[in-house]
Parts: sequence; structure tokens; C-alpha cells
Amino acid sequence: MGMKVGVNLINFGPGVSVQSLKSWAQLTESLGYHLLMTSDHIAITPDVQQRYPAPFFEPLSLLGWLAGVTTTIELGTTVLIVPYRNPLEIAKATANIDQLSGGRFILGVGIGWAREEFSGLKVPYKSRGAITNEYLEAVKLIWTQDVVSYEGRFASFKDVHTAPRPVRSPHPPIWVGGPSDAAMRRTVRYGDAWHPIRINMDWFKNTGIPRLKEIAAEEGKEMPGLCPRVRLHITNRPGAEDGRIVGEGSLEQVHRDLAELEELGCSYVVLDTYADDLETLKLNETSWQMLSVMAEKVLDLGNETVR
Repeated sequence: MGMKVGVNLINFGPGVSVQSLKSWAQLTESLGYHLLMTSDHIAITPDVQQRYPAPFFEPLSLLGWLAGVTTTIELGTTVLIVPYRNPLEIAKATANIDQLSGGRFILGVGIGWAREEFSGLKVPYKSRGAITNEYLEAVKLIWTQDVVSYEGRFASFKDVHTAPRPVRSPHPPIWVGGPSDAAMRRTVRYGDAWHPIRINMDWFKNTGIPRLKEIAAEEGKEMPGLCPRVRLHITNRPGAEDGRIVGEGSLEQVHRDLAELEELGCSYVVLDTYADDLETLKLNETSWQMLSVMAEKVLDLGNETVR
């Protein structure tokens, strides 16, 4: 089976509404995309507001609703900021989404970046990596045992009954975001796939993947899957190749990018239409048109492969 193609659902900004979220989901599924993922913030502090402005729909409750709006498309987070929630809450909410969707949930995770948001939530910013590692360990236990106890530095609980557990066995896939060595090691230790975003092909192919292989060997574990998220920005003319970000440029360039990602062994790629331009957030139709063009002219989604 070829590489599956997903879409990043824009769940924030002046163009977002209940109807726009429903339209995103229904259009994405009807076009044949395999996966719909959405992002996470809880406290829209000034540092978050500058990049991902309110209104912002919280992802776990949103995905629970979308489980009933959709029928076949997988649903996930790109990415859930793990330190923001107790691992019992993360495990319970995500298991429920997996149950409600019939086993269609993927947990994409990251450690977060917004210092003011961490402060507002009373979570220690400097410990976010260590918290994430511990919480992921706890979540996997909760997902896979009927009654679970855990004793850690940041979380501890005893004899917690976990039902309903996820539909997926042994548990929903965990994709770990981030380009750093620490993120790659987190992927190898706790995840099923590496989920870097907005990548340059040369770096991904010649630096990122080889380093991930080295870390997997150091840890004595198998190489994780590759599931990047790329920015989709289709232009009328080809973009300069030097330093070009994967997914940006002419249809031909984007086509080549996706074909190369598949050749590199990526099992999924997630297309992100957000261009860091707050004005574009008012126009969902621009994103929908690009996704329609991709489905029609570049992707053979019915055969689950890149043409």
C-alpha cells in the first residue's frame, strides 16, 4: 500500500466556525483523503494569539464531535501539547475518541513552545520535555491495561480502572513531532512514527532520517515510521529549488515532493494549507480549492498512492 495523505484542519482564527469545521471534515473525506488532523492550544495567551488567534476550538472535544460527522477518515492531533493535560485525562479522552470513531484515532504529540501559555496553565516550561516523556509512558500503560498504577516524578495514581480502552490494538499510533535529537529519541522510545513539520527535503533525507536511524540503533529499537506534515502552497510558477520547503511551488514540484516522500518510506504525509498569513484565515475556500486541485490533479487517492 502506498503513502496515505492527510489534511491539517484549521481550527482557529476569524474564519473558523462550527459550520466551517463540519465542511472541512466532509470535504476532506469526500475528496478521498485518508486523515484529518488538528492542532492544540488551551490558553490563547498573547504569544499564541500572534500566530494562532482566537477563536480556537480545543482539539479533543472537536475530534470527538468529528467522529460522528465522519465515517471512514482517520482523525488525529498535529500536535497535542502533552504537558498541558494530566496523562489520565489524555488517555481517557483519546480512548473515547478512538471508541467513538471505531478505531480511527492517531495521537500526534509535541512538547509545546508558548511560554506565556505554560505560565497561564501553571506548567513548568523548562520541564516540558521530561513531563512529555513521563506522560507518554503513563498514557500507553492506561491504554493497554484494565487497572493501572503509575508512580512518576510528575504524575502518580493507583488502581485506576481504564475502560473503555481504545479500539485499536495494542493502542492508537503515537506520532512525535519535533526536529531535535530529543524529539527523535522520544519518538524511538515512546512513539510509532516521527512527525516533523515544514521540512526541507535535503535536511529530511540527508540529516533527519539518518540521525533517526542512528538513535534507533543506539536505543536497540526498530526504526519508527515517517509521517511528516508539510506546508501546501501551490503557485502558478515554479519556486526556486534552493532552500525550498516541501509542498511549496508549482503542481509539478509538489507532485515530485510527494513522490520523493513516498520513495523515502513515508507512510503518511499531512498537508497544511496555513500560510502564517492571518488574512488567509478568513477564507477557508482558498484552502479547500487547493485540496480539491491536489485530489484531482496530483493524487490518486482511490489507489492510495502518489501518481
